[in-house]
Amino acid sequence: MQNVKALFISHEHIDHIHGMEVISSRYNLPVFITAPTLQNSRMKLPVNLVNDFAAYQPVTIGELTITAFPKLHDAADPHSFMITGNGVSVGVFTDIGKPCEHVVANFKKCHAIFLEANYDEDMLEQGTYPQHLKNRIRGGKGHLSNRQALELLTAHRPSFMSHLLLSHLSKNNNSPELVSELFSGFAKDLNVVIASRYNETEVYHITETAVTSRIKKQKTPVQASLF
Repeated sequence: MQNVKALFISHEHIDHIHGMEVISSRYNLPVFITAPTLQNSRMKLPVNLVNDFAAYQPVTIGELTITAFPKLHDAADPHSFMITGNGVSVGVFTDIGKPCEHVVANFKKCHAIFLEANYDEDMLEQGTYPQHLKNRIRGGKGHLSNRQALELLTAHRPSFMSHLLLSHLSKNNNSPELVSELFSGFAKDLNVVIASRYNETEVYHITETAVTSRIKKQKTPVQASLF
């Protein structure tokens, strides 16, 4: 925790804000959150730790620059993030209903990306979720399916993208094996990583031109777990 400098809140759903009040207060961490998200989250954050942000207005934290952009999701004011430093851009693209123009434009800038692959369409349709929840997930303001994530990759992957960290897999409507099998045929020189629900990944070092893994003590490390 001594390495954490700030918290950025993408939206107010409980799986993204649970524990934020305790963590921010205990470690005196600034929280970057938009006013509508804060209001709808009902979190009681210390006023001195709350910082507003806006789409496409960069925020600098140490050597990193974080730029938010809007996305389609069923929340009050949802955003995803681009993190840049050392000439490298890493995207955090989860909880996306469908790839809008903001998602596509920022996807094309990523050297590495956390990309949602939330559900398999057949598993969702045949699963036990009530119909209204199925419709919410696949309705354009819910989540990206495996197929939608793959289509985004194949249509818009930049030549310099080296790491794809597939994230936010549904426990009930997806499986790591399905995702791995689907994306393996399109990997080529791309390092495809499935972010686990239970364990963190190795540490990956992202550069503008070269790719190495398991390198610690580097300036631009990336590590994934399910979020």
